[in-house]
Amino acid sequence: MKSNMGSIDRALRIIVGLVLVGLALTSTVGWWGWLGIIPIVTGVLGNCPLYSVIGVNTCGTKQCNKK
Repeated sequence: MKSNMGSIDRALRIIVGLVLVGLALTSTVGWWGWLGIIPIVTGVLGNCPLYSVIGVNTCGTKQCNKK
């Protein structure tokens, strides 16, 4: 699986995902807070399926060649 996300994109997804899951755990938000699992997984894997479909790549050329 080729990476299509840069390091800033990955970090932001993980942070937002953790915040959403944390809010769901504390019952601050409803069930939709558990959707934060999706950005956590895509951030950890470095690949976003939606980016692949629409042709977006936030990963720099040198960074993508490392994987």
